[in-house]
Amino acid sequence: MNPKLKTQETDRLCQALLTLKTTDECYAFLEDILTISEIQSIAQRLAVARMLDEGQTYDDIEKLTGASSATISRVKRCLTFGADGYRLVLDRLNA
Repeated sequence: MNPKLKTQETDRLCQALLTLKTTDECYAFLEDILTISEIQSIAQRLAVARMLDEGQTYDDIEKLTGASSATISRVKRCLTFGADGYRLVLDRLNA
């Protein structure tokens, strides 16, 4: 984890996310703290991560998600060299 990211405020945000119990609760919280565009962007990145993990090509991912090659590349970099957050979530969603 990037030490520059860890603050009292981000700790509290993580704690808040961990209190959510249902998908509906999550939708309500995300809708209140993010714009619709931000939610869609985050969802798109997770979809890109899943597709990269499945071995799909950049071209296929771009066509299916509408993500730019820059976004796909950034997600790929995070999967390869990141803090393993995507890996943790993908593995748990696949379990």
